[in-house]
Order: sequence, then C-alpha cells, then structure tokens
Amino acid sequence: MPTRHTADLVIELADRLRRDGWRLACAESCTGGGIAAACTDLAGSSDWFDRGFVTYSNAAKTELLGVEAAAIARHGAVSESVARAMAAGAAERAGTALALSVTGIAGPDGGSPAKPVGTVWFGWRLPDGRVETEHCRFDGDRAAVRAAATRHALAGLLARLPAA
Repeated sequence: MPTRHTADLVIELADRLRRDGWRLACAESCTGGGIAAACTDLAGSSDWFDRGFVTYSNAAKTELLGVEAAAIARHGAVSESVARAMAAGAAERAGTALALSVTGIAGPDGGSPAKPVGTVWFGWRLPDGRVETEHCRFDGDRAAVRAAATRHALAGLLARLPAA
C-alpha cells in the first residue's frame, strides 16, 4: 500500500473531527511539534485542533502532562507507559475528547540495543476515554523517522476513530 501524504491525512482527519464535533490535542516528543505544525498548516484548523504540547524533556512530560517521574525512571521516556500517560495527560489538560502522543528516538544518537534509533511509541486517547498504544520502528535518518512518526500518528488516530 502506498504511503499516504501527511497533508491528505490531515484533511481527512479535519473532516472527521468537524463532522463529529471533536477537538484534538497532541503531546509530542521526538516529532518536536511536527504533528501540530501539520495540523495547523490546514486553513481552518482552529475548528478542530485545540493545542499541542512539545514535551521534549522528561521534566516537561512530568510538569505539563502529568507523566509520573517514576514511570519515566522505571521504563524510560520511550515506552508504552509514557506514551499512554502523555496521551491521557494531553486530553485531560486540554479538555478534549481526543489526543495523540508520540515519544521516540529519532537519532542519529540516543539508541541502544533494547531501543534502537527509530523506536517510537504512540498513544491515542479516544472519545470513550480509552488509550490505545502502539510501538513501531522506522528506518532512515532523523528527518525520515520524524516524518514517518508524524504520518503514523495521524493515520493511527484516523484508524481508531469510531465509524460514522
């Protein structure tokens, strides 16, 4: 299946969120605000995009999103538990039905045998309050990992939205 362009994913997401009356918040680490930028590149995004939290440091994840420092210490910032807490915290603090989160290792440094460069965890907080997570590994340089993570976060949210 061909890779969908980020702009096309945003247009589809905007249509779905406008139709259902939902607003989105995002919590980003390794994408550094790329998801929020992609969303707000679309004119009229203020109808459905509420805010983005760029929580690159562990302290920011704790202070802005309520991620427990103990979870970061125990599992690392790039982990399922942190991605889950980031998505839940973004939705709670923004007061939105939907939130997505991304935390990963874009490279070129920072990887380890257990968590190599390209490792990314995603979280999606859904309208029913559930948070779903997913782990991916993307190939390529820093820009490629960040771009792939942005597309995957948006496509993953679309795939998880309730049917019309």
